[in-house]
Amino acid sequence: MTIMSKSRRGIAAAGIALVTLAMLPDVAEAGFGLRIGGPLGVARFAMGRMLGVAGIRHMRMSSRHGRVRMAALRPQDLRSAADAVRPTVRAQLTAVAALAGWRGGRAEQGWWQHADGTYGWVGPLFWPFADDDITDFTMRGDGTALWAYGYGDIYAAIFAPYAPTELAAYTAPGRRHRRVPELQQLCDTGDAVGLPVDAILRTVQPNEVQRAGLDELVSAWGAAGATIRGSCPTEAAANALDRFALMQRRLEAMINAVDAVAPRLAKFYGLLDDEQKSRLNALGKDSRANAAETKRKEMQAAACKAPAEPQSDEQAQRQYEQLVKQQWPADDIATALRLDDTKRAALEVLQDTTMGTMEALLPCPPQNLRTPQARLQAVKARLDSMLEAVKSVGDALDDFEWGLTDEQKAQFEAMGLKRGV
Repeated sequence: MTIMSKSRRGIAAAGIALVTLAMLPDVAEAGFGLRIGGPLGVARFAMGRMLGVAGIRHMRMSSRHGRVRMAALRPQDLRSAADAVRPTVRAQLTAVAALAGWRGGRAEQGWWQHADGTYGWVGPLFWPFADDDITDFTMRGDGTALWAYGYGDIYAAIFAPYAPTELAAYTAPGRRHRRVPELQQLCDTGDAVGLPVDAILRTVQPNEVQRAGLDELVSAWGAAGATIRGSCPTEAAANALDRFALMQRRLEAMINAVDAVAPRLAKFYGLLDDEQKSRLNALGKDSRANAAETKRKEMQAAACKAPAEPQSDEQAQRQYEQLVKQQWPADDIATALRLDDTKRAALEVLQDTTMGTMEALLPCPPQNLRTPQARLQAVKARLDSMLEAVKSVGDALDDFEWGLTDEQKAQFEAMGLKRGV
């Protein structure tokens, strides 16, 4: 292993932090006919993601099943998700879209689901509702969806949950059946909300000069959303390396979008008086919150509480190795691909690099950031960390795949399909 013991201790602690969440009940999404969570609920998936996909099967046998209604998606369904304010509504539509093409739409939940019920990969698309996630945290202080992106999505990029035929359903033009939404439709509607202008107007009640500053911000925010939509893939990624390239382009577009709106946001905020600033800072503290959303945030907060440090490096080493063993099908890969010692070492480096992102990308949004500018800066820092992680793992993946035969690469790609069996 190449990661130092201190990093291993942190990674092991990151997994242990979520063990107690397995005892929490499933969260029912009132009014939407959906039970949001991991394979068996929000808390159980939070534990499963950190402690290993293999543990999900055990939890399936010991807990009640949540269900996602698999009604055929129509264009107006996706528009309703884009127009929705509540993250729970978008989570439902994202889940339906993500699972519509997976295993013929017969799956209850997919193993790559986020703890808040969303999916980081919806067919060929990485990070649907990216613009909305940035907006929710910047303007309303809700970072649950945005900070859910991390280690699990990188793992899913290596071990793709979709088969090529399933991905083709998202990209095939002129389909008669609309159970699987078209990729372009997902991209166009998934980031279409933009800035909550009406809410800002009601809250701030700007004068003429302030309204001009808000108009500039709205225009910049709309252009930023177009930048993110411009990173939508035109076709499905053919392999893991292509998926990492897609992730990198998407993240770079999001970072560029944040950089573009930051000065306009600072200008508008600077035009406000102290009372207006105070009201804008508290824009998200309104009556929108329902019981399900409150519970969702409480469970995320519980997952982010720091556990006690392991007693020794030896104990941390054992915990780390157990996490790797649970999460990675390393033995299956080595056997199926008939890896020599050199390639086994490269696989080990890939494991370590990927597991290292678990500690670097904990699903814990920063607390007590009072202003929209401070929250937007936190978004930028998170996206920068995510991009760095994607590049590092992508490089390790490239090193591992270098020199593999086409047959070995095909066998490696097939490993992801076994995760959902």
